Amino acid sequence: MIKRTIYIGSPAYLKLKQKQLVVENPEDKSIKGTVPIEDMALLMLDHYQITLSNQLVIKLQGNNVAIISCDAHHLPFGVMLPLHGHTEHSDRVKYQLKASEPLKKQLWKQTVEQKIKNQQTLLRLNEKPYEQMDLYWQNVKSGDTTNCEGKAAQHHWKHLFENFTRERFGHSPNNMLNFGYAVLRSIVARALVSSGLLPVLGIFHRNKYNPYCLADDIMEPYRPFVDKMVYNYVTQYGVPEKLSKDCKAYLLNIATQDVWIDGLERPLMVAVTTTTASLYKCYYGELRQIKYPELD
Repeated sequence: MIKRTIYIGSPAYLKLKQKQLVVENPEDKSIKGTVPIEDMALLMLDHYQITLSNQLVIKLQGNNVAIISCDAHHLPFGVMLPLHGHTEHSDRVKYQLKASEPLKKQLWKQTVEQKIKNQQTLLRLNEKPYEQMDLYWQNVKSGDTTNCEGKAAQHHWKHLFENFTRERFGHSPNNMLNFGYAVLRSIVARALVSSGLLPVLGIFHRNKYNPYCLADDIMEPYRPFVDKMVYNYVTQYGVPEKLSKDCKAYLLNIATQDVWIDGLERPLMVAVTTTTASLYKCYYGELRQIKYPELD
């Protein structure tokens, strides 16, 4: 069953009743809606006047639901995850800690290659210059020592949107990309925890201030799926001046986008769990190739 993403964007009191999330209007105590906890994957809180009961938080964490809080700019700011989400957590972490540098460099090489291939496909599908991307993904070295990822990214952003510069706080549609990537990061972090891995221990990213280094690594080949959604939105509706509720509702559908992975078409959220499960098997020594999605 496809897990649901729940977005709360107005004042609300959230509580637990009969294994369901209950959304209550704080003014008149009326019930605005209910959702079974077992159906949820992400809960996004996008208003300062939202209150959660601790009983609800514990139940959400027990079901591996990622709780995402947004900042004043309505962008995902933090994510709350359970400390562990797999019965073999401690054993799996041992293999993650023992992963050799050559293995991690090979995994990063595979990650960069698939990211560039997906970027190339997105350009090709939209009749943008894509041929040069062959040069980048075919020449990725172990650990991407020649920075093919960065070179491919420059080409990707130069041609995907007109008169566009990809910046963290740049003009729209940067805000849509930022929002989509933040949601994607939460999905990946949740899947890593459910696979018994620590999101903080990356295969490439090593920033000591970043608690989600591994999530930032594994999400890279999935980023073009966010790019695709943003491109389609801009093509149909134009570049939005601000990140409206409609934009956010549209981007939250990233979790249910169909992707090809391991020879099957699956929702992105399910595909991510396939990726994180294969990552553990690479750590364990059962696989040599991490499973990533193919954009088509």
